[in-house]
Order: sequence, then C-alpha cells, then structure tokens
Amino acid sequence: MTLHPVIMAGGSGTRFWPLSRKARPKQFLPLASKNPLITDTAIRLKGLASVKDTLIVCGPLHAKQAAKLVKGLPKKNLLVEPVARNTAPAIALAAVQVAAKDPQGILVVLPSDHHVADVAGFKKTIAEAAQVAAKGHLVTLGIKPHRPETGYGYIQVGDGLEGGGRQVKAFREKPDTETAKRYVESGEYLWNAGIFVFRADVILEAFARHMPEMQKGLDALRKAAGKRTFASVLKRVFPKLPSISIDYGVMEKASNIAVLPGDFGWSDVGSFAAIPEVRPADEHGNVISGAEAVVVDCKGCVVLAEKRPLTVVGLTDMVVVDSGDAVLVVPKDKSQDVRKVVEALKARKREKYL
Repeated sequence: MTLHPVIMAGGSGTRFWPLSRKARPKQFLPLASKNPLITDTAIRLKGLASVKDTLIVCGPLHAKQAAKLVKGLPKKNLLVEPVARNTAPAIALAAVQVAAKDPQGILVVLPSDHHVADVAGFKKTIAEAAQVAAKGHLVTLGIKPHRPETGYGYIQVGDGLEGGGRQVKAFREKPDTETAKRYVESGEYLWNAGIFVFRADVILEAFARHMPEMQKGLDALRKAAGKRTFASVLKRVFPKLPSISIDYGVMEKASNIAVLPGDFGWSDVGSFAAIPEVRPADEHGNVISGAEAVVVDCKGCVVLAEKRPLTVVGLTDMVVVDSGDAVLVVPKDKSQDVRKVVEALKARKREKYL
C-alpha cells in the first residue's frame, strides 16, 4: 500500500497581510518555525511517504516557489491548475494522476498552510486512516476540540465502524459561540481539519456518482494522463470543471465516509492571533519574531519585524507587523479582519502592496 501525499497549495492567505502577498501567500511564510509552512508540511511526511510519491497542486503564480520549497519533488509531481477551481477539481486532478499508475494508491490530502506540533502522533493517525481507506472508505480527520471555536467547521461523530474509524452523522458549518459551546460540551463533535485519506479509484468513483457534471472532463484527463498531450488537455478541460469544495461536492453526499479523531497539536494558523498557538511566547505572553523587534512593557502581543527596527511600547493583546514596506497594527481579537485591509487596498488600486 503506497501513500501519495497531495499538498494543496492554492490558497491566497489574505489574513496575513502585509507579510502575505499575491506572489507570497501564507503557505510560503515561516509562521510556525524557521521554515515556510509548506516545507514543514512536506518534512513531517518523512518516514510515512516518499517525496517521489508526493504531489503538489497549485496555481501558475506559485508553482516555481512551491517546487523550490519541497526538496526532491519530481518535476512531474507539480500539478499546476490553469485556474483556481476550489478543492474538488484540485483533488480530482491529483487522483487522476495517481490512478494512472497506482489505481488503489492512497491519497493523503493535506493543506499546505497548517501546523502540527506532535508529528509522531500525526503520522500514527495518518497510518491508521490509510488502513481504513484501503477498505474503501473516504476518510476525513477530525481534531478533538479544546475550546468552542467559531472559526472551524465541525463533524458530528457517530458509532464505530467495523475495520476502524467512526461514522459521520453530519458536517456542520462554522457555528456561533453558543452553538460551538454546545458542540464541545456534547463530546459528539470534532473540528474539520480539511485532511482527507482515500484510495484513488474510490474517490474517482465518488466524483462520478456525486458530481456527474465533472465526469466528461475527468474522462478526458484520465485518457491523457502520462501522455504529452496532458498539459493541453488540462488547459482546455480544467476551467470548465465546477468550482466547488470537496466537502460540498462529495463528502456531504457520500455514504462510505469515515472519520478518525486526531489529537496531535493541530492548528490551521488562521490569523496572526493564532501565532501564540504555534510559537513560544516570553514571560509576558508576547510572541516576538525578528532581530529588529524591540518590545517594552507589553503583554500578550504578537510583534513581527522583517527588515528594520520596530519598537512597541505599552501595548496589550495587539498585533504589530512590519513587512518592510507596510505596517499593520490591529487588536488580536480583530485579526480576522485583516482581509478587509486587502479589500480596501484593491478598491484603491494599490496593486504594489497586494
């Protein structure tokens, strides 16, 4: 049983402006360690899967950078989407490539911009998920919640399945605070981490059953897989595929779903406010990055300085970021609103800073 990691690197990461830009989105930033998030994603697979069996799916603007940051990735394993069409077509593209050489190969679909603290625990969970997937299940990983988080979707978990995993009763959208509290207190819910494990042939069969509008395009890609004509077929077919997530397109419709609970220090690093989850803080709760950052009499702050001196004095629970050509100052509890800055810059046509 061969594992084929599929690293999804198509995101834009607007909540990390001014560090993230069009050409350097979140997955290329060293937010959780000295490495970019995408590099850490590939490194944690060592011993579980080979880099020669790893695929990266991304857009043309980021292809060269993605390939550079994952050492040893074969050139043919870089799958470049002609246009962004959400996760269902991206995963289908990877599944077509894997199925062409290994129909029962196991895809391990991973976001490129998440953090895992317990790598050994992560590998153990993925190995268990692969065993369940080998039996024909579409497996999703659910994270045991440790707070009533409103920024994640939830998975309602049912009884255990023969051969491993648990039933999925329902997928739930991001809840309000009271609903999130109820979910956590019930013990029936897990955070939806966006990590999936399934056989190539099984997920392609699921696409055929639940997304028949995509079948004509996938048939064309499957016929061209491994041939010189594949790039031209991809360019012609891919933009016509429906733009929809794997959750909506398949996972919420299929009956052969299994969920595996995981507890391995996962974070989606969703905003600057999440940085203290993945990086050590000082005795005052400040996370400080960059030799040019000077913090005086501050508590609970995130201070990131890339290129020039940045001095912060007397602040509490603030985010202060200097990228060298732009500065962001925002309360930690408003850090999700950074994307509004990007929208405002677009409206003002300040392309230089996007």
